[in-house]
Amino acid sequence: MSKSRVYSDVNVLRPKEYWDYESLTVQWGDQDGYEVIRKVGRGKYSEVFEGKNVNNNERCVIKILKPVEKKKIKREIKILQNLCGGPNIIKLLDIVRDQHSKTPSLVFEYVNNTDFKVLYPTLTDYDIRYYIYELLKALDYCHSHGIMHRDVKPHNIMIDHELRKLRLIDWGLAEFYHPGKEYNVRVASRYFKGPELLIDLQDYDYSLDMWSLGCMFAGMIFRKEPFFYGHDNNDQLVKIAKHLLRSFIPLLLELGFE
Repeated sequence: MSKSRVYSDVNVLRPKEYWDYESLTVQWGDQDGYEVIRKVGRGKYSEVFEGKNVNNNERCVIKILKPVEKKKIKREIKILQNLCGGPNIIKLLDIVRDQHSKTPSLVFEYVNNTDFKVLYPTLTDYDIRYYIYELLKALDYCHSHGIMHRDVKPHNIMIDHELRKLRLIDWGLAEFYHPGKEYNVRVASRYFKGPELLIDLQDYDYSLDMWSLGCMFAGMIFRKEPFFYGHDNNDQLVKIAKHLLRSFIPLLLELGFE
């Protein structure tokens, strides 16, 4: 049985209520308390809008979920609640749903994000180290709470560069880690998938997120986005192997291996 080298027993030691998201009872807020301003993005499972709280005029982000299994929605909510207050974790403000369609929406804090394709080329060496450290703090916090993000990529890192504020968002694919459990490999985006996902290895752990962070880090340093660019999962694995061999062969020769 494979077991994570760090934080392996977090959920073993916590009460079942902490990780048993299927038994979660959702406390719904008042949808009329929010107003949609404009659409800012969309994903496979949701559409995202800039909005405002009509009671205090504060800006927020409203994530309207597409029809998915109830347990998947509960999982995302439970994880966000468990991580509430963690460093650089996007803050869940409210959970609402349409009275007629019953479509659920998640309301988050607003971050004045700059598109990474515009921002990253302007970052200094210090900026890159600063933001990677901020992201590491978020990941260490979620891992120490027994949670894998499973979709770390530039699209899910919001940065307000003026305030030097970073937030890790989109916890829709996140999952609780249990030693020896087999997980779905259809997570993470191809360019940020760890090798274990590319060979359909289901027995993975938190290190999945660290690989994704490494891919991001390399892309930022070398101004190459994405750093590993494969046309499908097999090609992605080939691209990774070629890059790593190219790096290690000179080192091996230097050490006397031929």
